[in-house]
Amino acid sequence: MARAMVGVIGGTGLGEALGALGGGEVRALDTPFGRPSAPITLTEVGGVPVALLPRHGEGHMLNPSQVPYRANIWALKSLGVTHVLASGAVGSLREEVAPRNLVIPDQVIDKTFRRAGTFFDDLAVHVEFAAPFCTTLRNVLVKAGTGFPARVHQGGTYVCMEGPQFSTRAESELHRSWGASLIGMTVMPEAKLAREAELCYALVALPTDYDCWKPHPASVDQAKLIEEILANVKSATQNAIELIRRAIPHVAALEKPCACQSALALAIWSDRSRIAPATREKLRPILEKYLAG
Repeated sequence: MARAMVGVIGGTGLGEALGALGGGEVRALDTPFGRPSAPITLTEVGGVPVALLPRHGEGHMLNPSQVPYRANIWALKSLGVTHVLASGAVGSLREEVAPRNLVIPDQVIDKTFRRAGTFFDDLAVHVEFAAPFCTTLRNVLVKAGTGFPARVHQGGTYVCMEGPQFSTRAESELHRSWGASLIGMTVMPEAKLAREAELCYALVALPTDYDCWKPHPASVDQAKLIEEILANVKSATQNAIELIRRAIPHVAALEKPCACQSALALAIWSDRSRIAPATREKLRPILEKYLAG
């Protein structure tokens, strides 16, 4: 397999802490889908090339609906990234998934409705998405979590809501009734776009609280609650950075490409001879190997 390059997309907390993975060359890119959330830092972790991108931008100025997901994934792909390890703060919908734990989810329910969810506005492309997270990359994270000081949950369904407001109590109870484990705002369409770009993608979710289904003690006022959540973010962030740091060498050691890296092989339904030159150029980093000649 060609040499791996790992993209790390940091969510709430981890986005501001990505510098802990190392400094390096900073690349300010433009894409056919606009500018990414922030300049991308190119560095190495254990000798493995890594591209660091804070999802919400410098200073956390982008809310989940404003994140330029297409620009972010396109930029990483154009830089040569092959695998993406993402993180994101979430609310827990399960008693056993406690704040400050980490979760490697395996399923998603997409409730977003304001976000551009595909690169392919000008042609018909249908990728398989039954397993929304790369199984190979999830296994890497599980292996890296062996003996980890914080509890790492394997599997769970992530409900991705539009936001930016949090759930109502009725919504939280509904999501629990679906069997979901996590509620968040950022994994979609990020994971879908990564699949369209033939990037392996997995998520480290950082539970910060129990959403609103679990009542808070009456003795805890709102200010104290926010303080507690921020402390949970800080702790989970440090755990996530360490887990990702441990996982990166395992990514580099992978010997075989996985199905994610040929996701478009049977997915392009449009007549390729009719794809406009402008579209070919716009999507060159993604489609080039399928439109040769």
